[in-house]
Amino acid sequence: MAKPQPPLSEQLPELPQGASLGLLQALHIVTREGRINQDSRRKLKQVAHLVHFIEPLMREVIAQRGDVTVVDHGAGKSYLGFVLYDWVLRALEVGRVEGIESRGELVERSQALAAQFGFARMGFHAMTVQDAMRQDAIAGPIDIVTALHACDTATDDALDFALAHEAPHIVVVPCCQAEVAASMRQHKALSLSRTPLSELWRHPLHTREMGSQVTNVLRCLRLEASGYQVTVTELVGWEHAMKNELILAKRVGKGKHSAQQRMAEILDTMGLNELRARFAPAGGWADAGAPAA
Repeated sequence: MAKPQPPLSEQLPELPQGASLGLLQALHIVTREGRINQDSRRKLKQVAHLVHFIEPLMREVIAQRGDVTVVDHGAGKSYLGFVLYDWVLRALEVGRVEGIESRGELVERSQALAAQFGFARMGFHAMTVQDAMRQDAIAGPIDIVTALHACDTATDDALDFALAHEAPHIVVVPCCQAEVAASMRQHKALSLSRTPLSELWRHPLHTREMGSQVTNVLRCLRLEASGYQVTVTELVGWEHAMKNELILAKRVGKGKHSAQQRMAEILDTMGLNELRARFAPAGGWADAGAPAA
């Protein structure tokens, strides 16, 4: 005889009162029998923690302009978007969540799920971030841009979108990004002859880890150079996710000249100048951002 399951509120203490059990079942986070496995628990814990950071920003924007639009990049199955809507927007009469995902089958599934639960203020777009910018797919002000574990350069694409729309708030949890590590690997011989710091990425394992660290450092400097105040913290405990870095950015005005200079120096010192376009601040590089001779 199967062991009785404890109430869902005990299995998932992060679940707010009134959250839809049917939605969690439709998202395959909870089974029909009310069970939840360890992988689903970790997934929901990450999403719940991210909602904890995003919800106050949503309410702040609503208080300021009476509405809010959240754009989720690399949305996948739209776990984050559905939970944001169910836990925050469902009880309100304003606010939209827009998901951008290049895989059409996932977009169709999300559209059907939103219709099933009557989430009328959700939209899903089967396109890349570049297409979304070129086609101006989302009307009106973009208030909050999110990306949860958007793989490789997809987080950078989300930042491109946020900067292009001058989004007041950015909340991203980066995933793997191999571009910087590949460039470091390619120019390793030159780097070893130029600076003893290159010992930090001489071995392949260190190259991969250092590449990830440098990528996120450059992302933060790019945001500061583009007029954002940046906070970096962890999303959940390391036992729940290895890709655990949370970057929060709030638009505050003019970009920091010093951040652009430091970013240029890092790119030059580490032999990454071929990636200057990837990490260009809003408005492009100033003359002071030129690489050293």
